[in-house]
Amino acid sequence: MGFGIDSSVAITVLIVAILVVPMGCQRPQVVNLGAVFTFDSVIGRAAKVALEAAVSDVNADTSVLKDTELRLLMKDSSCNVFHGSFGAFEVLEKEVVAMVGPLSSSVAHTLTDIAKGLQFPLVSFAATDPTLSALQFPFFLRTTPNDAHQMSAIVDLISFHGWKEVISVYSDDELGRNGVSALDDELYKKRSRISYKVPLSVHSDDTSIANALNKSKSLGPRVYILHFGPDPSLRIFSIAQKLQMMTNEYVWLATDWLAVTLDSSVSDNSTLKRLEGVVGLRQHIPESVKMHQFTHKMNSNKSMNAYAFHAYDTVWMIAYGIEKMLNDGVNITFSYSEKLIQAQGAKLHLERVKIFNSGKLLLEKLLQVNFTGIAGQVQFGSGRNVIGCDYDIINVDRTGVHTVGFWSKHGGFSVVAPETRHTRKKSGFAFEEKLGNITWPGGGREKPRGWVIADVANPLKIVIPKRVSFVEFVTEENNSSHRIKGLCIDIFTEALKFVPYSVPYIFESFGDGRSSPNYNQMIQMVADGVYDAAVGDIAIVPTRSKLVDFSQPYASTGLVVVIPANDDNATWIFLRPFTIGLWCVVIASFFCIAIVIWILEHRINEDFRGPPRRQLITMILFSFSTLFKRNQEDTISNLARLVMIVWLFLLMVLTASYTANLTSILTVQQLPSAITGIDSLRASEVPVGYQSGTFTLEYLTYSLGMARSRLVPLESTEEYERALKLGPTAFGGVAAIVDELPYIEGFLAERPGFKIVGEPFMHRGWGFAFKRDSPLAIDMSTAILKLAETRKLQEIRERWLCNTSCAEKSNWNPEPNQLHLKSFKGLYLVCIAITVSAFLVFVLRMIRQFVRYRRMERTSSLPLASWSSSPSMRLRELVFGFVEFVDEKEEAIKRMFRRSDDSSNNPSHVVEVQADSEVRQI
Repeated sequence: MGFGIDSSVAITVLIVAILVVPMGCQRPQVVNLGAVFTFDSVIGRAAKVALEAAVSDVNADTSVLKDTELRLLMKDSSCNVFHGSFGAFEVLEKEVVAMVGPLSSSVAHTLTDIAKGLQFPLVSFAATDPTLSALQFPFFLRTTPNDAHQMSAIVDLISFHGWKEVISVYSDDELGRNGVSALDDELYKKRSRISYKVPLSVHSDDTSIANALNKSKSLGPRVYILHFGPDPSLRIFSIAQKLQMMTNEYVWLATDWLAVTLDSSVSDNSTLKRLEGVVGLRQHIPESVKMHQFTHKMNSNKSMNAYAFHAYDTVWMIAYGIEKMLNDGVNITFSYSEKLIQAQGAKLHLERVKIFNSGKLLLEKLLQVNFTGIAGQVQFGSGRNVIGCDYDIINVDRTGVHTVGFWSKHGGFSVVAPETRHTRKKSGFAFEEKLGNITWPGGGREKPRGWVIADVANPLKIVIPKRVSFVEFVTEENNSSHRIKGLCIDIFTEALKFVPYSVPYIFESFGDGRSSPNYNQMIQMVADGVYDAAVGDIAIVPTRSKLVDFSQPYASTGLVVVIPANDDNATWIFLRPFTIGLWCVVIASFFCIAIVIWILEHRINEDFRGPPRRQLITMILFSFSTLFKRNQEDTISNLARLVMIVWLFLLMVLTASYTANLTSILTVQQLPSAITGIDSLRASEVPVGYQSGTFTLEYLTYSLGMARSRLVPLESTEEYERALKLGPTAFGGVAAIVDELPYIEGFLAERPGFKIVGEPFMHRGWGFAFKRDSPLAIDMSTAILKLAETRKLQEIRERWLCNTSCAEKSNWNPEPNQLHLKSFKGLYLVCIAITVSAFLVFVLRMIRQFVRYRRMERTSSLPLASWSSSPSMRLRELVFGFVEFVDEKEEAIKRMFRRSDDSSNNPSHVVEVQADSEVRQI
């Protein structure tokens, strides 16, 4: 009975021990780790050695996995998706807890899907495709930075040197296409862009590569970004050298594939010569004891590169993750997948594949790992990529590969290593972004410009507006020469002299020559690439700035409102009714009438005789006093009276017209205008004129909300004047015109009678338009500023916008209310005809009397005055005699003729007549 009690107690204790006391975790003797990658490749050869060394070091370190052996099972993917997938399933048959690899981004896309489906961690140390995201592939980890990270470094390098456009050359696969897509995104953040892409197949021959590169030579950018997998032959540079593309005009920037290639091989002199001037990235491996120990161990292997170091750290990272999982009491167990068992009929024998049951848990432990490896800090960020990777900036010259600086995500460029800089920053040191001296293609140290605007074979195509009005700004001559000229053209050509390189160009006009061209269409053609630039009086407005890049404004402008003027300066307003020409004719008429009346009245009117001074004063006063009809002297001659009648009638018409016109001018001047600026114009409903083709229409309708029906397009200054004269009530007339200030200044200089009201608004400037991100826009802006400093800009403006030539071009009425000579043309003709007729009658009478007088002297018995024998002297004496005869009083001449007639009838009177003649001769 005692035995029975003892047996029952023993059994009970055993059952309790089994059910209550938990069993401890049993560490496995071996943990298998799979690896699938391309063995025979630049990265694969080095990575295989590094992985094996890492497994050996992990197993030798008792602090990790303790008595558990880590065993590495590797399969060659041969850089092929099929082989990679087949190798992955082969490895999975061996009960692996995780898998390392692959190298190729193409293979990685397939293996990540397998890892996601079978839920085991896949860790890559070389697949840099940025599209392998954690959201799509949650079981994929990456211990190397993805291409988006190094593209950020490349873009910073581009921005550091001021380049805006690049040409990308890349492998036409997932690595190249997705890497260049990341490059495009990073460039966009810096307002730069890829202007041309050159995809190259991995199987391209030299001819195909040469043809692709040759096409890019005709483009402007000269900055080439190379993104491939490591290429031991480096044939892209050999082909570029043959195409003369390794000269000082070009820039070649390579991602880290070049550094991996160079680090994995020994570069001879021919290779260095071929690569001279190339700048690239190399993943920065900080100096550390672990690093020196590893490199010393691998001293015999000359193919080590950054990816091999990441491969080494990857094994350690997985070992730490397994250790964490084992420490948490998790057993490593495997099971068959039901889905794969159902596919057992397949020849792949997928039913043999065993899946690690704690794959998701191991993934969580791996994400928590944080340690310092030989390649740097190993810690995963939110995107499940390793964080904190920096880059060395390498430069190749004929002596070797040199490090010219360093790049870090948050510190930019420096000549100090990132770890040193980080330590010094804690001590308060400040660093400026800079790099060491770089040798560029061609062997020079001067930074290449990075682009070529144009050459003789492909000149810059510049569009100019073919204006039909305001041609002093820019236009094309309508003759055989088709010469482009104007203020804008002169400023552009002078500014080009300050650009530090040659810019071949050709002008092409835009417009039909009959109406003003549409400037928005012209800008759109530049944005679409039809033209490279636009030169002219182009206003810089927001809608256009979204399409193209503008230079620094070379002229300040703004919109103004113009209305008919009510001149406030009335000092000389009394002269305004007549034009200057008419005033001159009127004054001349007074003097002419004075002379004619004096001639007609001098012989018979005592008021017009006397000393010369008295006669001159009398003559002038008589003429001008007719204006007020208060003449002290009376006219006696019938001819003079006839002339006075016509003259007084003409004077009456002139006086009445002058009075009416002056009254009209004064009346209009007193009427205040309802338009005082753009605000009052906007509030009214009157029609408004604008220059067609300009941005004014867009501003008035969209910005100010004016009805389109109110706006009247106008083409020229003649239409401006006609529309303003017609006024708002007439068809085609306007109350005001809204246009840019330079146009209005030219209009007012040519056509007085109008004025600007209010203050200028919508302040803008005129500039030259270039294609988006064109480097020439910046250089032209600098050139315009230099041009302004030399006063050359002001000289060009004065030469084109001076007003000296305006009067020569104008045949129009400078004042809308002035009277012209042609208004009185008929009346003047009648007056002139009668005056000339009266004068001719007088002259004929004088000649007739003078002939009779000379005949009387010949028939008299008294001796005649002596005559010269010379004909010219006789003519001169005859003329003087005629003048003296005309100066005699009419009454004396008639008396002499009567005496002569009496003497012929009565001889007793001869002595008296002779005596009179003798006295006259004396």
